Amino acid sequence: MLFGTAAVGAGALLAGCTSNEPSDDDEPASNDQQAADDKPGKQVTIGYAGPQADHGWLNAVNVNAKNRAEKYEDVTLEVTEGSNDTAQQIGQIETLINKKVDVLVILPADGKALTQVGLQAMRAGIPVVNLDRIFNSPQAYRCWVGGDNYGMGLNAGHYIGEKLKDKENARVVELAGLDNLELTKQRTQGFDDALKNYPNIEKVARQAADFTVESGQAKMAQLLQAQSQFDALWNHDDDQGVGALRAIEQAGRDDFLMVGGAGALSAFQAIKQDDGVLKATVLYPPTMAASAIDLARALGQGKGISGLAEFEIPSSLTLYSAVVDKENVDQYMSTGFK
Repeated sequence: MLFGTAAVGAGALLAGCTSNEPSDDDEPASNDQQAADDKPGKQVTIGYAGPQADHGWLNAVNVNAKNRAEKYEDVTLEVTEGSNDTAQQIGQIETLINKKVDVLVILPADGKALTQVGLQAMRAGIPVVNLDRIFNSPQAYRCWVGGDNYGMGLNAGHYIGEKLKDKENARVVELAGLDNLELTKQRTQGFDDALKNYPNIEKVARQAADFTVESGQAKMAQLLQAQSQFDALWNHDDDQGVGALRAIEQAGRDDFLMVGGAGALSAFQAIKQDDGVLKATVLYPPTMAASAIDLARALGQGKGISGLAEFEIPSSLTLYSAVVDKENVDQYMSTGFK
């Protein structure tokens, strides 16, 4: 998981960038004073404007941000209440701007609608780390960090494809998220593109749910009623997957494998127990919020990250959508969200 595992210390993620000034013998100058590590440095006040925690993943985002900030003696985190109302969130961010925080971390309720307040912060000299839902203009943020929705679908499709590659006339179904969201379209596109590599596999049905337990149960029940036989299911979201698993149990079905999405603790536990249809989930790591705090701290202290030749942090970081199954679930268990 690139730059997104909260269990990895910030010293391993954020280390030095070399000075612009060459030494007398043309060797690179020491980077010791440019290291963003766990040692206390310049005090940084980070304003955090996150989402309303009305979904397991969104709550995990907020928890990851707060827990990461608490690790650093040199970080003060100013946290808003969080909102899915764009006007309210704009007001919350403007309050942080007026407080003259050093850096802002923003997960916008709506990237397009909040672009102007991102621009406002940048024009006020406050660097913005744009988390997950991207602003419409790159001028509205210094750095973007988020997940890979297309990659989620792609990796889910390849995992299922490899499991079914030797089965003739294999059939798969898809339980998607909200169809009016671009992320849902990207996840479906990645899934479809992966399945093109397996000519023996046909996607025979797709049903869109609402990222809720209730919708997952209702829509999965419809899929099961309409499809008397299939070999694999990809479900976009582990929260709605709780409902999907209820519908599957109620129908008494165990004749297919299921792959989830996001990385909920309940999914990890079911995968580890390995006594049901759920065999894997594809990560959309909420630990991205911890990484956003690391990046904001580095920006506030004028430091860079290790492993790169450049002096500045990148303008974007896309996290990898790893597949978690029984072979590696123990590695990820501590990152699972409730």
